[in-house]
Amino acid sequence: MDWTWKNLGEALFNPKANGVESKINEVKQRLPTPVFWLLGKTQSGKTSLIRALTGNDAAEIGNGFQPCTRHSNFYDFPSASHPMIRFLDTRGLGESVYDPSEDMAWCDRQAHLLIVVMRVLDMNQAPVVEAVKAIHAKHPKWPVIVVQTALHEAYPDAVGPILPYPYRQTPLPPQVPHALTQALLHQRDWFKDMPVPFVPVDFTLPEDGFQPVNYGLEELWDSIETALPKTIIGLLRGSGQHQDLLDFHAQKAHPHLIGYALVNVGMGAIPIAGLPLVIAVQAKLFHSIVSIYGLALTRRLYGEFSALLGGSIGMGLLGRELLKLVPVYGWAVSGVYSGAVTYALGRAFCLYLNGVKRGALPSHEGLTQAYEQAFADARKWLKSRGD
Repeated sequence: MDWTWKNLGEALFNPKANGVESKINEVKQRLPTPVFWLLGKTQSGKTSLIRALTGNDAAEIGNGFQPCTRHSNFYDFPSASHPMIRFLDTRGLGESVYDPSEDMAWCDRQAHLLIVVMRVLDMNQAPVVEAVKAIHAKHPKWPVIVVQTALHEAYPDAVGPILPYPYRQTPLPPQVPHALTQALLHQRDWFKDMPVPFVPVDFTLPEDGFQPVNYGLEELWDSIETALPKTIIGLLRGSGQHQDLLDFHAQKAHPHLIGYALVNVGMGAIPIAGLPLVIAVQAKLFHSIVSIYGLALTRRLYGEFSALLGGSIGMGLLGRELLKLVPVYGWAVSGVYSGAVTYALGRAFCLYLNGVKRGALPSHEGLTQAYEQAFADARKWLKSRGD
């Protein structure tokens, strides 16, 4: 499979002006970006929620918001150039009269999940409830999740997060403090006419002294996956699946892997001309990953990785081209295949770079196993997006 590595190497070290950027932009326009609309008052915990879901720190999130309407800003994750999820943050509720129609017009043609964020002890939520009901009246099929935050503010002295998580039970069990139970139920009563799930969470910082710091995160993911079963959410949540890859840099690189994989789903489905575009996108992914690790992408580094991984990537791309011989259906399958190869290649490259940083390279067997497992995971989730 030397031809595949040679072509990828050419794209890495001798990039040509071949219209790849315009093709990437065309594909991104066809790929829907799920919008997580965060509705809540200032200081309700929206930024902490984004931090917990994405793994980005609060500073990165704060610097990443861009204005989109008079009342709201948006935050693209992992980046504005390759967004996988868009968070729409409606700011200032309760401080001024808010008409959600402008934000609804901005969101109308995009995938939606409305996440209502409320501090559990804040009972002055009339503007939020009114906005939610107005949005629900216009778009009754949009899924809604109510996230009740800052549980620790209602803990009695010497009481911390309750384990195991008790808030899925109905009625709430007696180990939940009485005052907290009353506050939770009072807020839930505001939405009694709407079929919404409630997820109490407590997203804190290590210095706050509460463990776990992202209390309720798994339960929030469960609710999101129930509401949006056909999205790429599983791969984002799966950033904890491969423990051997979870160094600091790999966590930073993970969302970029997903973003480029999604682009190559579209590139790989282009008949005849798809392979050069797929390879060009993979080359861009290599450059993105290596910069995260603080290394330079040299021919020696690339050659060493190629030798360690062997023919896996070549076999993957050859299989993709064979699939394209089957018209229409084959093109669609080929796109999923290309996206999965891209994701798996990025995973394997992260494992290799982690070894470079530590001075202990992974074995051929270990690298191949990581590639094959990542390919299987990505193929499963990418396929589910089109089912």
